[in-house]
Amino acid sequence: MKFEKITEKDSHYDALEQKSVEELLSGIHQEDQKAVAAVRKVLPQIERLIQKVVEQVQNEGRLFYIGAGTSGRLGVLDASECPPTFGTPAEKVIGLIAGGDYALRNSIENAEDDSHQAWKDLSEHKINPKDIIVGIAASGTTPYVIGGLKDCQQNGIPTACITCNENSPLATVSDYPIEVVVGPEFLTGSSRMKAGTAQKLILNMITTATMIQLGHVKGNKMVDMKLSNDKLVGRAERMVMDELQVPLATAQALLQKHKNVRGAIDAHKKQ
Repeated sequence: MKFEKITEKDSHYDALEQKSVEELLSGIHQEDQKAVAAVRKVLPQIERLIQKVVEQVQNEGRLFYIGAGTSGRLGVLDASECPPTFGTPAEKVIGLIAGGDYALRNSIENAEDDSHQAWKDLSEHKINPKDIIVGIAASGTTPYVIGGLKDCQQNGIPTACITCNENSPLATVSDYPIEVVVGPEFLTGSSRMKAGTAQKLILNMITTATMIQLGHVKGNKMVDMKLSNDKLVGRAERMVMDELQVPLATAQALLQKHKNVRGAIDAHKKQ
């Protein structure tokens, strides 16, 4: 099939500057529904990727995300949430963005044009065939991401991608491609909107389902979360109280001693 950059096609809406705020919100919301529907269509591809991610991580591997601009920021965001949510080491899920950490807050648009930089960035983390890499690029044409996946394939490292165009150059270097086609953006070419929403939904699925499969969740609770602020400490206390049917003072003492929910519950049950 011919590659077509749907993410750059004209919006189905026009004369936006003449619309009321209500009309603008209605149009944006209507388009957002398409992102959710598009993700549903690619659930089998997401499942296939997650199964491979679980396999790699169970065998001492790591999950890497690489991207540029909005896509890169979304990958870094998802990776950064794993340690506090699931208690994983910071190096277990790693997000890299073209242009480095400075690009998280600043636009460095030409950083994505170097097809060799991603491999340099990945090499600093000693990426190897035990790991798996997911390239994130709405267009599917970002040189930084394509080059990174191509170099990974040449070095025997499993590759995947999340893109919003079918038959893109990025998909050709992905062992586990996810092509979530959301259609033209409400604001022509602004892929931080629907495309970004779809990417974020998929990233949520990848790490959440992976960490559940790896045993970091009990029931529906984040038993390995880090107790890094008062809100999380309060949540942990309620979890321990509910699970063990103990008063608050006992829950607090257990958490103070064992530092996390899983440790507190397991220790009390062994008494």
